[in-house]
Amino acid sequence: MAEDKEYMNIVIVGHVDHGKSSLIGRLFFDTESLPEGLMEELKKTCEMLGQKLEFAYIMDNLEEEREQGITIDTAQTFFNTEKRSYVIIDAPGHVEFVKNMITGASQADAAILIVDAEEGVREQTKRHAYILSLLGLSQVIVVMNKMDLVDYSKDRFDEVEKELKDFLSSIKIKPSYVIPISAMEGDNLARKSDKMSWYSGITVLEALDTFKIKAKPTEKPLRLPIQDIYKRDDKRIHVGRIESGTVTAGQEVIVLPNPRKTKIKSVEEWNNPQKKSAVAGESTGVTLTDPLFLDRGNVICSTDKLPKVAHKIHANVFWMSKTPVKVGERIAMKIATQEVMSVIEEISRRINSSSLEVLAENADHLENNDLGEVILKLEKELVVEDFNEVPELGRFVLEKNMDTAAGGIITHIHEVE
Repeated sequence: MAEDKEYMNIVIVGHVDHGKSSLIGRLFFDTESLPEGLMEELKKTCEMLGQKLEFAYIMDNLEEEREQGITIDTAQTFFNTEKRSYVIIDAPGHVEFVKNMITGASQADAAILIVDAEEGVREQTKRHAYILSLLGLSQVIVVMNKMDLVDYSKDRFDEVEKELKDFLSSIKIKPSYVIPISAMEGDNLARKSDKMSWYSGITVLEALDTFKIKAKPTEKPLRLPIQDIYKRDDKRIHVGRIESGTVTAGQEVIVLPNPRKTKIKSVEEWNNPQKKSAVAGESTGVTLTDPLFLDRGNVICSTDKLPKVAHKIHANVFWMSKTPVKVGERIAMKIATQEVMSVIEEISRRINSSSLEVLAENADHLENNDLGEVILKLEKELVVEDFNEVPELGRFVLEKNMDTAAGGIITHIHEVE
């Protein structure tokens, strides 16, 4: 991956037989991002077997190397356009993927949902689309693959597009683009197809390049959750990790959840008395101009674009504990340095995290490895954010009997009036 290029994480989802491997293989091939010699090797193998080259073989070959323990150079998991490099992260539909996304181990910026033009929308398509809704992904491209098998028919494209858009609308997903493609033939991936004159839109690579990478944490408003307060000489030093923005001596700030305005008097760092500012990702200490008595869990914020203060939240949770949780149960919730007791007021949906099948509507409990759409009533006010803006204030863990029982993403906030 070029050092001076930005990169974007994308996830490709869809039915297992709708051509995901072919699409990925073709993207690698068309962008000349394959390991040296792999294409020639596959061409020879296919010729020997008397078969047409299948781009899915590219992914099969890379998977085999991984399974055999052969180290794959990082660049081989990327494909490149002139604008940026893309890395494809693990495909959803697997327990570990869902767990990693919700608990923050991996994060996608955008998604491609693949649908077979001949087969149309299947149950697995809907389940995989649901994961995009679950994770709050808004940058979505739908690719309608295997257009060559329906003679590049506009009527068939329109029919499947309507069915899919109706479903996506019901789960609050509005795709940025719906693109007819053939991964096998390379239509509308890196180059415009000459077989679909009725399609006037852009290619898959052009569509990806229109997407925005999330703003760097340093470019966002200040969020500094307090971890501890140290007393040194006559100073009260409030320490914590800056989750977003910049803190500077002299800066006007507001402390939440109980709003109190003040100014940053100094930015403190051990053996660095000249330090005047600190940025997102740094652990730092600050003193204030006013004698405020802050607690662990208070959040120091810049005065522009304040976070929300919640008394109830809707969330998607991944239940990891072997012990089930029931509606009405009290459970400890931790978000950044904030800790509060909460009550599970409702489990709107209970979902199998492997198949994404809805196990129950208005469920009474969640079991190990279940996904749940839940409503949590908070016993104390919490400072929270949209997960896609400041993940650390939009993502939380639930603890049961002092053990981590679940990870969750906030999807809707009931603000304190």
